[in-house]
Amino acid sequence: MSFLADPLALVAATLLVTFLAFALSPRGTDADGFFAGADRTGGAPGLWTLVFSQVTTWIFARSLMNAAVLGFYYGFPGTLAYAAYYLSFLTGGAIIARLRAGGAGSVQDWLRDRFGRAGTTTYNAVIALRLMSEVFANLLVVGIVFAAAYGGSEFAGDVAMVLLALGGLGYSMMGGLRASLRTDVAQMALFLLVFAVALIALFTLPGLEVGALLTAEGVSGTGPGWLLLAVAFLQVISYPAHDPVMMDRGFLADRRTTALSFVHAFWISALCILGFGLFGIQAGIMAAEGEAMEAVWSRMFGPAILFCISLSLIVSAVSTLDSALASAARLAVVEMGFGQRTVASGRTAMALFMLGGVAFLLGDTTDLYAAVAISGTASMFLVPVLVVGLFGGHPIPLWSYLTSFAAAILGAVTYFFQSSAPVVALLGDGHKYERLLYICIMVLVVGFAATLAGTARQRVVARGL
Repeated sequence: MSFLADPLALVAATLLVTFLAFALSPRGTDADGFFAGADRTGGAPGLWTLVFSQVTTWIFARSLMNAAVLGFYYGFPGTLAYAAYYLSFLTGGAIIARLRAGGAGSVQDWLRDRFGRAGTTTYNAVIALRLMSEVFANLLVVGIVFAAAYGGSEFAGDVAMVLLALGGLGYSMMGGLRASLRTDVAQMALFLLVFAVALIALFTLPGLEVGALLTAEGVSGTGPGWLLLAVAFLQVISYPAHDPVMMDRGFLADRRTTALSFVHAFWISALCILGFGLFGIQAGIMAAEGEAMEAVWSRMFGPAILFCISLSLIVSAVSTLDSALASAARLAVVEMGFGQRTVASGRTAMALFMLGGVAFLLGDTTDLYAAVAISGTASMFLVPVLVVGLFGGHPIPLWSYLTSFAAAILGAVTYFFQSSAPVVALLGDGHKYERLLYICIMVLVVGFAATLAGTARQRVVARGL
């Protein structure tokens, strides 16, 4: 299998994956299929279609790389911290069940009923940035993979990103959410196949010890991994609510099918993330001082396994792109009212969001977790709103909602500039994840204080005191 060492093999495989997506995408999709995923007879997706669609869109390329990188630097706690974000399937499932029990057809419906246009505008702004960051991050992983395959050539990475962006946009435009659901199943099967081959190769490495994987310190120590785990637990309530890909799939099938799909998606996704993180942990065990993770992988595996690892990243990137674009079309047209509810309007929205994601690449950043941290922090304005308003059933005044939103946005901006002198002076010069933890705690304190004060005042007013 030495031919797999040739970068052209990866090019050919990527073209095949893209061709398969085009072949599976439905032609002549109507608005219901494009925006709501309905089949030609108007039927909803079945359980395992929904499960595989959830899984393959959440174990996207950025997540796989994040799990491996965090494992490489911070050992098992680093990978565990990223896997903890997949508890979002359980919290997200609970949020959707509560929304549907109250008659809401989306998060926006619920926010609109309670906070009017201000509620939906602020929420839509956050998830629009989230969607563009997903496009950016997955294209970035594709660029990293192809640049490495071509000996560090940035030009090869740039060309791969542009071509995959055009390919992903092309077949997504054909069928919208219906195309995404159909291709997700095939992409999930292909991902599981190549990932299983790579995982078997990992566990049959000479000298590998499972105990060593679980106790590995990583190349930078486990401390930041534990900090990140604490951050994940704080963000996991609001994180799913600001992910439109997950939320959209929560309203496609009946309530029982939907609930089961979220449970199955949780354990399958978590196992995949933990499994891929082991590649990074083992690389950290074997790494020489200053050696990059990808260089260690080259020593660990032959060309066939490196090909499988790279292809699994490509497949997950393609799958996430179509899901992000389908959700972008629904957000822009259905929720924000940009244009009529037609396929043409949805395709225009997809193109604009793809351009926005590509524009992020001009920022010249390779910190894949930064997008997760920033968008996750921005979403935390929803924590007190969901806990007190959705699950507690208490009315929340608009000023409390906007105060929580402002605190979360300020927290996200603060983390974006976390290495600046003013932020370091305020939060200390410890690890950046330590500063992130402090930011998350402060966002929650302000948000809950405003929310609880607002509900208490409303109770007083209602009693005529």
